[in-house]
Amino acid sequence: MMNIMDLLTNLNDFMWSYFLIGLVIVTGIYFTFSTKFVQFTYIKEMLRLISEKPKVGKDGEQKGVSAFQAFTISAASRVGTGTIAGVAIAIALGGPGSVFWMWVMALFGGASSFAESTLAQVYKVRDRKGVYRGGPAYYMEKGLGQKWMGVLFAIVISITYGIAFNSVQTNTIAQSLEIYNINSKVAGIALLVLTVFVIFGGVTKVVKITQWLVPIMAVIYLFIVFIIMIINFDRIPGVFSQIVRSAFGLEQVGGGVIGMGTSILLGVKRGMFTNEAGLGSTPNAAATADSTHPAKQGFIQTLGVYFDTCLVCTATAFLILLYPGIEYGKGSLQGIRLTQAALTSQIGSIGTVFLIVAIFLFGYSSVIGNYYYGETNIQYLLPKKWAVNVYRVIVCIFVYIGSVMDLDLVWGLADITMGIMSLLNLIAIIGLSGVVYVVLKDYVKQHKQGKDPEFYLDNLPIKINNATAWKNKKED
Repeated sequence: MMNIMDLLTNLNDFMWSYFLIGLVIVTGIYFTFSTKFVQFTYIKEMLRLISEKPKVGKDGEQKGVSAFQAFTISAASRVGTGTIAGVAIAIALGGPGSVFWMWVMALFGGASSFAESTLAQVYKVRDRKGVYRGGPAYYMEKGLGQKWMGVLFAIVISITYGIAFNSVQTNTIAQSLEIYNINSKVAGIALLVLTVFVIFGGVTKVVKITQWLVPIMAVIYLFIVFIIMIINFDRIPGVFSQIVRSAFGLEQVGGGVIGMGTSILLGVKRGMFTNEAGLGSTPNAAATADSTHPAKQGFIQTLGVYFDTCLVCTATAFLILLYPGIEYGKGSLQGIRLTQAALTSQIGSIGTVFLIVAIFLFGYSSVIGNYYYGETNIQYLLPKKWAVNVYRVIVCIFVYIGSVMDLDLVWGLADITMGIMSLLNLIAIIGLSGVVYVVLKDYVKQHKQGKDPEFYLDNLPIKINNATAWKNKKED
């Protein structure tokens, strides 16, 4: 086990330290400037679009997945245990400064999220059931003309979400139950049975479950932490100061062993795990929406980055940093156990009960959303029912395995597969940045004219090939 952990640690350090940290930040800055700060200047439009009514067919039935449903599918994956346990790990190992770098990651990553989700809409396709599917694998093949890249990405994301990320979620759920002496194997079996019931029920059931589960669980969690912050209002300025000073190495924590570089590394890694900006996962949900213009899902998914990091992750961070018993470094209390201790110190034993429920809702909604991403890419690789069913069985098996695995091993595996995914996706969206620019420009032009923007290929100054879901205006 130690040899495996050493290998994972070395691979993680190499990938993130030498390639990914810089690429993630540079890509976010590039799209921020090339889109003229799209993630900041169109927040009002993002809020309007999320409540846009879905298209209705002649029979009165909803056509496809609505903008709100696409948002909640992606939110189900974003707002998982990473927002509770992942933030706790980042703070314990990277210090309070890691929270600052999570914020930076979210602010610049919002532009990357806009780009990838817009591209997913441009290059989406209809499957045999009339449902839209898309994502990085599709725009790598159709936009870049690199099918090998699309195939590789589809394989990696199917492993990342169906195995690695779902293992993180179920591991955290199982850990949260240990306080009541519930064996992780028992928890794993219960999660396995529940997962079989949900994912063999079909994607429609996935949409319906996540549409209602995510907002409810997030609002309750935020309300509890907000009350705690009001009670400790006099300490909030000190927490802010601690976050900023630690981010730039101006305040030593963990006996001085946690430096600025570690804070940046943990902040960006855990930030990407939770908000998924630039990772290449949310485009799979964005592509499912039946929208009149690709940029609409770009705006909506950008809002999701803020929802996750600026609200839910920040709430967890303040909860932990208000905990007087917090310690830093490898031997410290971390993950869900740290968050449980912090919440219990504020509201007593009821905090433990609440967090177990919250972790289950957050984590299990992520399992559902993660499976959806994996299935979309299995459909891309091999659009056969038997292939999807085999994938479902594998997902169910790892729901159980993840619940009994070692914490460090689970997160180490997730970091590696996440790194490979993001590397492929960031290269792809930079290569297709010209398409992002003209699509945004087309949307802005129509929006300024007071129109509800509609997308037609022959309205663009460049020719976009293989965008089969969209028409020329003269064909409409």
